[in-house]
Amino acid sequence: MKKKIVPVAIAILLMILTVAIGFGTGIMEKYSYSDERADLFAYFGITQQGETAILLQDEVLEEKAIPENGTYYLPLSFVKNEINQRFYYDYKEDLLLFSLPTETITVPLSNTSYTTEGNTIELGYPIVLRKEDAVYVAVDYVKAFANFSYEAFEGPSRIQIRTKWGEKKVAYIKKKTQVRYRGGVKSEILFDMAAGDEVTVLETMENWSKVKTTNGIIGYVENKRLRDEQMVSETPVTDVAEPVYTSRTKDYKINMVWNMVTNTTANGNVDELLANTKGINTISPTWLSLSDNNGNISSIADASYVARMHERGIEVWAMFDNFTNKEVSTAEVLAYTSKRNLLVQNLMNQVQAYGLDGINLDFEQIPQESADDYIQFIRELSIACRNAGIVFSIDNYVPTGYTAHYNRQEQGIVADYVVIMGYDEHWLGSDEAGSVASIDFVENGIADTVSVVPKEKVINALPFYTILWGVGENVTSKAYGMKGAEEFLAQKGVSGQWDEETCQNYYTYTEEGVTYHMWLEDERSIETKLNVMKNYDIGGVSGWRLGFEKPGIWDKIASFVQGE
Repeated sequence: MKKKIVPVAIAILLMILTVAIGFGTGIMEKYSYSDERADLFAYFGITQQGETAILLQDEVLEEKAIPENGTYYLPLSFVKNEINQRFYYDYKEDLLLFSLPTETITVPLSNTSYTTEGNTIELGYPIVLRKEDAVYVAVDYVKAFANFSYEAFEGPSRIQIRTKWGEKKVAYIKKKTQVRYRGGVKSEILFDMAAGDEVTVLETMENWSKVKTTNGIIGYVENKRLRDEQMVSETPVTDVAEPVYTSRTKDYKINMVWNMVTNTTANGNVDELLANTKGINTISPTWLSLSDNNGNISSIADASYVARMHERGIEVWAMFDNFTNKEVSTAEVLAYTSKRNLLVQNLMNQVQAYGLDGINLDFEQIPQESADDYIQFIRELSIACRNAGIVFSIDNYVPTGYTAHYNRQEQGIVADYVVIMGYDEHWLGSDEAGSVASIDFVENGIADTVSVVPKEKVINALPFYTILWGVGENVTSKAYGMKGAEEFLAQKGVSGQWDEETCQNYYTYTEEGVTYHMWLEDERSIETKLNVMKNYDIGGVSGWRLGFEKPGIWDKIASFVQGE
């Protein structure tokens, strides 16, 4: 009997031992640390030779730098978006430009040096590279004009860039361990850490912390492996002084009016048009226009006009437009540095020839794809105006999605005044009848602009006209000056009523099956707009256009200008 029990007991024991071993192996498998290593090239998104990963702050970017000529080159798109938007590349003439308050530094594609303030600096390698349509700029050239830090590492190639500084939490490794791709012992190993190594703690969880190594690898370490956590202050990079854009903003509120002039003979009418005005200190005659695709301009400027305005104590800011000569391609002109340079020089010749006090730039319908070229032109024209000691103002329609690329914030830095054309909410030829400038439309335009432009640089322009709308089978529209509109309504015998929504007197009547509408601009509507402008304490007022207004509005405008 005993002989039969022994084999059975042994078998049971073996089964128990097998289960125990299996269980123990499972436990060990579950809780043991994986020694599998991650592919760091895949981790940094490097797919081909000659790429350098970019780490911005604590993020690995999709964009890649390139190592070449013993240095690193950053993508221009990255430089503009993350470091300094004023770097500009002319793809037509292969020039890298950077505009400062009083000069633009120009670097041709093959140049290894650049000149600023009369001094030439040699870097010993090409400053800019072009790989088909992609442009790259040497990191140390960028650093000469912008405050950021960088540090490069190999295996794989990567460059750590910091543009922001503050406080960060650091800790030290207790003993030898690994940084893993995820929080867990089975996650792949990214990097081996030795006792005493420093890490930046980005996020702390229950058992693991997300950390960043001093060589730019971000992963996870067990909390039990960390010691001496503490907050430290980062030292900002301040090697480059912020550029100072001196401004000719006045110490009084601007009271400007546009004088529409279509030929030289019309210049003689300005004194008559000014006879019933009050308090105008600035006039902008429509004298200058882009005339061809090379950067030339047409001009109907008049020296005696300027002299007469100066006798009245009125400054002359000649308006320069891109729409009088409709066959001209603004995009074509702005895309070439040589054409922009000619354009700026032609404008400065006009300033000198006629003693102009300022340039009022009115470029409209700039396509999205020309946004960089337009802003670069504004920078370059601002330099010329600043160096010539004249005022530079820029006209903009009320901010909308269609004009967001006009970059009013940059305008507010480089120009003296940003003018809101606070009208054309509904315009001649519009498919829908409505107010030219309702009060909400006007206020929203001012609020949006002062959110990015210093209020003392903001001028809001008022409409001295209104539109008669006819709504039948089609929508028709016809513009009237203030006096002409009131005379027309009186002839029709139409009475109006105050519309609280638009803050305008509203008129409507029906004739021969067509319903007519008019939201009238008059003393009351203008005063309401001026009160909004007063609340925002902006830098001035303008009006389109001289001769369309009623004499009574000048008392309202004078009250605003004088701060009453």
